[in-house]
Amino acid sequence: MPITGIYGPDDLTNRPHGQALKQGTSEVITSPRAVPVPGPALPMPSLEWTDDVERATAPLYERVKHVIPPIEWPLMAPTIHAINELKRERGAVILAHNYQAPEIFHCVADIGGDSLQLAVEATKVKAGIIVQCGVHFMAETSKLLNPEKTVLIPDSRAGCSLAASITGADVRLLREKFPGVPVVAYVNTSAEVKAEVDICCTSSNAVQVVESLNAPTVIFLPDRYLATYVASKTDVKIIAWKGACEVHERFKGEELRAYREADPSVQIIAHPECPPDVLAEADFTGSTAHMINWVRNKRPRRLVMITECSMADNVRAELPDVEMLRPCNLCPHMKRITLANILQSLLTRGEEVTIDPALAMRARRSVERMINLKN
Repeated sequence: MPITGIYGPDDLTNRPHGQALKQGTSEVITSPRAVPVPGPALPMPSLEWTDDVERATAPLYERVKHVIPPIEWPLMAPTIHAINELKRERGAVILAHNYQAPEIFHCVADIGGDSLQLAVEATKVKAGIIVQCGVHFMAETSKLLNPEKTVLIPDSRAGCSLAASITGADVRLLREKFPGVPVVAYVNTSAEVKAEVDICCTSSNAVQVVESLNAPTVIFLPDRYLATYVASKTDVKIIAWKGACEVHERFKGEELRAYREADPSVQIIAHPECPPDVLAEADFTGSTAHMINWVRNKRPRRLVMITECSMADNVRAELPDVEMLRPCNLCPHMKRITLANILQSLLTRGEEVTIDPALAMRARRSVERMINLKN
């Protein structure tokens, strides 16, 4: 079913001034919601490339040797070794999103996956400190589901164009405009927005969540392209928001047709945050987790993976027999997380993500409703 309507800040009256995202750029303006934690900082460890470091990190290099040249490894390995030593000393667990660089995803992370998977898995570990290698809304979601644990993000400036495109005030105005219509929020939103909606969803369960509400019309925010994809899979009328992922919206259907014309055997898989003309060219559309599982099961000879670049690197590190063609885009916010600031975060226990308890209680409810939804 086609989208019933798409709304944005300019379509709502009485919206507070000051848009979070400077449109047309990768500049996300965030308030300082993560703050350094005063406390005992540990001394900086040696970051020299030694025989001991080489031996200790050799098994890790085996994981990434197909995507990290040997000449670069001596520059990374000492920091990787120091991080892995420090996280044990601190009693910390490191979560890394699929879009993190291979040296983070494969070499220092304890748990890897999509944003919700990371937050849920973190509830199962005993570590008292979570270091979130992802963007700020992911760290907030981890905190929502792990309120008693300390959640750190190495760089609180790691934002998200989707999360920045909508505020809690916008959701309240949407409810005024469409009274009685339930609201679904993609997990790529702030805790402030999650607190105002009925239930959250991921890209993999969005259709299920929408249909679970048993309503003829649903407000779906903030990704207009994911909303369009959901609308094509259900008879529920969808009212969408004008947000978009700045990584996925840059892909074009015509560039994918060019790849297929050059090699008709090539396989193309895409994330549903991409525009409709891109999804029309794809052999498979799915969430990051579903895309990875598709590659593991199909083992295509040549593959175009339409999502953030580092995920293709991480899949190729695991499946080197799959040749990756690279029309990918980098997420500038994900790339704010580096080995250097992960190490600094462990040394200083900064920056800690905090959420007002009253707001957290409401936001947690919308996430838990999704988690508890029966398959």
